[in-house]
Amino acid sequence: MLGFDPDFYRSVVSGAGALRTRIDDIVHTVSTAGYENLFLIGSGGSYAAMWPYELLVTTRSTLPVRSAIAAELVLSGDPRLGARSLAVFSSLSGTTAETLKALEYCAERGVTTIALTGDGESPIGRAADHVLVNPADDETAGESIDIQLLLLITALLHERGEFEGYERLADQLTDLTDALIAVQEQADGPAAAFAQKHRDTTYHFLVGAGNLWGFTYNYSMCILEEMQWLHTTRVHGAEFFHGSLELIEKDTSLLLFKGEDAGRPLMERVERFTERYNENTTVIDTAAYPLAGVDDEFRALTAPIVVDAISARFTKHLETVREHPLSTRRYYRVVEY
Repeated sequence: MLGFDPDFYRSVVSGAGALRTRIDDIVHTVSTAGYENLFLIGSGGSYAAMWPYELLVTTRSTLPVRSAIAAELVLSGDPRLGARSLAVFSSLSGTTAETLKALEYCAERGVTTIALTGDGESPIGRAADHVLVNPADDETAGESIDIQLLLLITALLHERGEFEGYERLADQLTDLTDALIAVQEQADGPAAAFAQKHRDTTYHFLVGAGNLWGFTYNYSMCILEEMQWLHTTRVHGAEFFHGSLELIEKDTSLLLFKGEDAGRPLMERVERFTERYNENTTVIDTAAYPLAGVDDEFRALTAPIVVDAISARFTKHLETVREHPLSTRRYYRVVEY
């Protein structure tokens, strides 16, 4: 496959799954110590990556949970944040300034902190109470973070007696490499066709719901805008019919992300609308992609991981036909702001 390094991919995916024992140890420690609420904190893509797991806790647990933008939390505070709080942070580089500042802000208030990073010796890696380290790059970070967060959050709920299937799920997440490579191979043809069709398209309208809403936001902002300099609109499937639908014309490029959880009917409604009023819709449906070794009852939970793998092919082909490297930046980490 174009631009695909199977050895590196295996190291990232299997590395994330191999953190299960470390995650179990951390979860046992923090659960024994006790905590009253959970904060999921990030910046940009790492903030949006928290949303599926905030949703998971909200729908399966009585544990108070909040996903928070790092820079905003430091300025606005939260009266619930304190010594009985548990906060999870994510930064691949371990150097994201706003996330580091939020981690330090939490530490000053006695919060127990857990950090996910690709570099254990980074400022964020050194500052957290507990660290999960798995080296990755921008193109594989999605799978790495989603596997780790799914393990971490379901382990926390399992300790609370709110997720009975944790042991089986964790066993199945041990190494998804071959299953995810198969997903990428299946997605490669549609991805190449999409890239050829849209090599000159400058505006895309993205819609997602359920536990794929965070991915939709992330793909819009971090991939298409940041890494490809394309204009986008991103809207939740439930909110699509409350204003944004007025932007849709026959030739508007629409990207619909369909998962397998309770949010799926919301996306089916959007899809029915686009079938009537649009002729340029691309549907990425995780249900169309087998995930060998994962039980059907866990399919909905693993949809963010599957869409990470699918979208990687779309991104690589788009980067190639547009001759716009994903690493090219005008402002981000280039100028002072």
